[in-house]
Amino acid sequence: MQLKNLIGKKLKAIRLKNDLTIQTVSERAKVSANMISRIERGLTTPSVEILLRLGSVFDKSINYFVEDVKSTHEIVYSKPGQRSRSVFDDDRNLQTESFTAGLRDPQFTGLFAVVKPNASSGDVDMFHPGDELLFVLKGRLKMTVAGETFEIGEGESLSFKSHLPHRWTNIAEHETHVMWVLSPLTTI
Repeated sequence: MQLKNLIGKKLKAIRLKNDLTIQTVSERAKVSANMISRIERGLTTPSVEILLRLGSVFDKSINYFVEDVKSTHEIVYSKPGQRSRSVFDDDRNLQTESFTAGLRDPQFTGLFAVVKPNASSGDVDMFHPGDELLFVLKGRLKMTVAGETFEIGEGESLSFKSHLPHRWTNIAEHETHVMWVLSPLTTI
C-alpha cells in the first residue's frame, strides 16, 4: 500500500472512531479542512509537521500514521536495512528509517534520516507541539530555531521545544545522516 493511501486510511478511521468531523480535526490541528480531506482521500502525503499536528489531536505519534503494523510489541530490536522506511515530502529529499516501528503506543518517534545535499525544510519555519532532538552522525546540518542559527556537525546534537519556529538545511557537500527524535505533546 502506498504511504499516502495508508496515512489517509488511518486518519479517516481514527477520525470516525472518535466521532469527529473534518472541520473539528481541522480546528484542533490547525490544518486546513481541504488538506485533511486530500490526505484522507490519498491525494497527498502530509509533511512531518502536519502529521505531528494531526497526531496531537488523537494522542498518537507519527508512527501510527505511517506504519502498516499488524501487531505491536513492548520491545523492538532492529538492524540496518531492516527498518521501516519512509520518504517525507519528496521535494526535500528526506528519507527516514524508523527506530520505533512496531513499538506499542510509543511516546516518541525515533528516526534515522538521510538528508540529500542542499535539501532543506523550505523557506517557511515549521512549528508543532512537543520536543525535538537531533544528533548528526555524518555531514553538517544548519538549524535555525527561533531566529538563532546552529551549524551542527558530526557528533554534535541540538534539542529544543518544537513549538519554536524552526527549519533545517543540509550544508554538507554530501548526504547528512541524522538521528532525529520527536516527542509530541500529549493531548489533555
